[in-house]
Amino acid sequence: MVSSNMLKKKWEHFSAVDFILDNLVSIIFLVISFLAIPVSGLSAHHIIAEILTRIGRNSFLVFALILPIMAGMGINFGMVLGAMAGQIGLIFAMDWSIGGIYGLVFAAGIGMPLSILLGIVAGSVLNRARGREMVTSYILGFFFNGIYQFFVLYILGSVIPMHNKAIMLSRGYGVRNTLELAPVRQTLDTAIPLTIAGFKIPILSYLIIIALCFFIVWFRKTKLGQDMRAIGQNQAVSLASGIAVERTRIISIVISTVLACIGQIIFLQNMGNMSTYNAHDQTGFFAAAAILVGGASVNKASIRNVFIGIILLHFLYIVTPMAGQHLFDSAMIGEYFRQFSGYAAIALSLVMHAARNQKNAEKQRAALRAESGRA
Repeated sequence: MVSSNMLKKKWEHFSAVDFILDNLVSIIFLVISFLAIPVSGLSAHHIIAEILTRIGRNSFLVFALILPIMAGMGINFGMVLGAMAGQIGLIFAMDWSIGGIYGLVFAAGIGMPLSILLGIVAGSVLNRARGREMVTSYILGFFFNGIYQFFVLYILGSVIPMHNKAIMLSRGYGVRNTLELAPVRQTLDTAIPLTIAGFKIPILSYLIIIALCFFIVWFRKTKLGQDMRAIGQNQAVSLASGIAVERTRIISIVISTVLACIGQIIFLQNMGNMSTYNAHDQTGFFAAAAILVGGASVNKASIRNVFIGIILLHFLYIVTPMAGQHLFDSAMIGEYFRQFSGYAAIALSLVMHAARNQKNAEKQRAALRAESGRA
């Protein structure tokens, strides 16, 4: 009886216009994707198989954005720092010729401490840029990218000795532009083989993602998780309540950076090779586009938003190149549209978030004026 009353109240307050506005980005991506399917000529089996693979490949990276959003820091474009740390771990794993699960664990063992250090530095900087965390984290990515390039291009092989000459540049130092990850290629995807109705399911990757989902659900219920939620709602009240605001915000960035490190390792082992100097460039961009397409905003995100966003974004990414090929006799049109759609998703989400905040502020001011008039 209680639940039926609650559903009745929910339905009474339901507004189709508000629902469409709240989910406009998701709806646009869904409509474009369905329109592109017949033009692309791709079969449903191929599309579903690709989506299943990309869920296992990309989910961990997108999950790295949830905690900073929960802590009121917006989209953490600085997650690329964790991706760089994961790539450094993979470089050393290839240098030592460590393959299989052991190679991935070795890469994570090197990348995670480095990502913790980078997360502490990034979190400390973002604490001094309150209200401008997203643009600051984006610029931080560029800054540390320069350090990463210098480290990989000059330090490795000259200052830090490398054993595997096959991954080095011909001059004797610096890592090759493209690094083959044959020893760890699709290790997680093939560890527990399972095929259902012709679809290959990367079971171990899915199990790791499910474990991460349970971790996030559990973490939100802990004191630290509750503190992050409180900070995300109101920093001044949280500080007055005795919550260590700056420390908690740094922890959220550290966890995000560590998850990005692990996520990049999972992503690259599926791809089987690594573009040494730019594989991390678009990590934050694609993760941000996915979670925003899934219905998240810069101050609210959930596990559901992650999966919806990955499915919708990659649904579009799968069909548009072939649709561009058939319509314009050029697959590059589809590739350009992929880039455009990703940036459009981020821009539209941010504009809608700002408009919603302005609308709520106007409602609050109107309510205050009405109360003062009655008084």
